[in-house]
Amino acid sequence: MKDKVPGFEELQRKIGEFVNSLKKEYGDGIQDVKFGVYPQAGAEKDGIPETPSQNKKELNINFDLKPKDVKAYLDKYVIKQDEAKKILSIAVCDHYNHVSDCIRQERESKNPKAHEDYLDEYTKQNVIIIGPTGVGKTYLIKTIARLIGVPFVKADATKFSETGYVGGNVEDMVRELVDQAEGNTDLAKYGMIYVDEVDKIAVANNIVGRDVSGRGVQNNLLKLMEETDIDLTTPYDPLSQMKAFMEFQRKGKVEKKTISTKHILFFVSGAFNGLEGIIKERMQKQDMGFGAVVVSKNADIDYMQECRSVDLIRFGFEPEFVGRLPVRTVCYELSSEDLYNILKYSEGSIVKQYKKAFKSYGIDVIFSDEGLQKISQKAYEEKTGARALATVCERVLRDFKFELPSTNIKSFIVTQELVDNPSGELEKLLNDPNSSRKLIDREFIRQYEQTFMDRHNIKIRFTDEAIDLISDKALAEGVNVVKMCEKTLADYEYGLNLIKRSTGKSDFEITKEVVQDPNGTLDKWVKKYYTYQPENA
Repeated sequence: MKDKVPGFEELQRKIGEFVNSLKKEYGDGIQDVKFGVYPQAGAEKDGIPETPSQNKKELNINFDLKPKDVKAYLDKYVIKQDEAKKILSIAVCDHYNHVSDCIRQERESKNPKAHEDYLDEYTKQNVIIIGPTGVGKTYLIKTIARLIGVPFVKADATKFSETGYVGGNVEDMVRELVDQAEGNTDLAKYGMIYVDEVDKIAVANNIVGRDVSGRGVQNNLLKLMEETDIDLTTPYDPLSQMKAFMEFQRKGKVEKKTISTKHILFFVSGAFNGLEGIIKERMQKQDMGFGAVVVSKNADIDYMQECRSVDLIRFGFEPEFVGRLPVRTVCYELSSEDLYNILKYSEGSIVKQYKKAFKSYGIDVIFSDEGLQKISQKAYEEKTGARALATVCERVLRDFKFELPSTNIKSFIVTQELVDNPSGELEKLLNDPNSSRKLIDREFIRQYEQTFMDRHNIKIRFTDEAIDLISDKALAEGVNVVKMCEKTLADYEYGLNLIKRSTGKSDFEITKEVVQDPNGTLDKWVKKYYTYQPENA
């Protein structure tokens, strides 16, 4: 039967037959082959090539990040979810400060077991994250792992089973962590494991009997989150068994390789549909009777923030499982404005990916604010959170990716009209490549305004007439509009700073007259606003 899983002895016999057949064809030297290890990976030791992971650095023992440092880093990539970022930053710093102390004590002590008493006093800061899809739960943890420099593994709880045969085995996540660390167990044992859709393994109170996908998986995850040693040789993986067989042929024994989970930080998450009702019911019962605090039915209560262990247990989790997740936080649904801010300000914005994709064909794509707002609105209507941004962008720009690389068009702008009618705007662009020139120039000029503000702390704003004139002059002189702006306002940073110091004025309108006669206009402004003030006045 194809579905039959071979036992260890049968698998070992099959591997033996296979190796013997190789010996007949290639000779006895075949036993020196190290499956899965490439000789060029590193230096040899005792005739056995070392993997590059043996030379990789371990976790930096001098972990010195503070919670505000972690949150500031997350703010660059994740929009909103401020309370979640704060809670996660504290938990992560607590955990890796403890890890660093343990490593230091173990290295400095002559007795490797001397730090175990310290371990017993610490409760690992495993985290449960509650929130709908697409709000940044996974991205938060992946970003933290990248900041700290530890391997990260994500899995869905629904793929696991109690036995490991019906579905996956939870221990596979730890082995995958070693793979992510390129075989470096010293690094992998300080990694992060993220289990999504954990709410799907909650067990309803009316289920009786064996449950391979719920209670059993909870118990297996519980063992990992506590502390256990995981065998890196998978009993049902033929490649692992082949490696073990070859090692036995070389050495006469198989060295058991394990990894401890005591320093691995676990995160679990899910949407937890129905949990809010459980919390609400509990709180309403508490509000009954003498001495109860009466809460208005119209009160704006965030019930998810009031989640307690009893609520999670009633939802369907084992008390021991809940007890291993002391840190709890909530992520909230993103609004259309939040999605716009992700596109506009996040370091991980999908906009950067599309700019890079078009740039590989020598094409500049500009995203107007109106275009970004329209993309955000359409993504919000998808109701899948930030994930919908990629869906909408792909739908809007798919034909542009296909058509434009085969043309001489070197730039285009994503406007509100383009997002609403991509096929029509593409046809217009193909028929008249210069149709969007002034729109593109307008966006570049708006970017120049922001750059001027960042450099000189002075706000300038080009009028529509000034933009059209700058665009025409740039085209006539064969330069881009940013160069034309710099040429036109070459002396303005000094003159405007004089005016700012004299009057405090820091907001200036760049009109058509400025573009026509920049030096003359600046002289008039200085004479009008600037009053000389001695340094010691």
